[in-house]
Amino acid sequence: MALLDKIPLSILLIAALTLGLAPFVPEPHLWEKLKLLVAGQLVQPVDIFDLLMHGAPWLLLAAKLGRMAATRSR
Repeated sequence: MALLDKIPLSILLIAALTLGLAPFVPEPHLWEKLKLLVAGQLVQPVDIFDLLMHGAPWLLLAAKLGRMAATRSR
């Protein structure tokens, strides 16, 4: 958790908005992969890896925000 505390919130926000959503046209890659996951069509290893790579910035941002909220409430 100490590593997560050292990462600035602004960096995680920028990473989530750029890396997490790129490419933006015709639709964000993460959105496309989530639709495949819900439809049960996310079966190719490259697609699973792609989902993990585009989803990682969002997961880190959520973890950072959750950690900030937990430490503030103490």
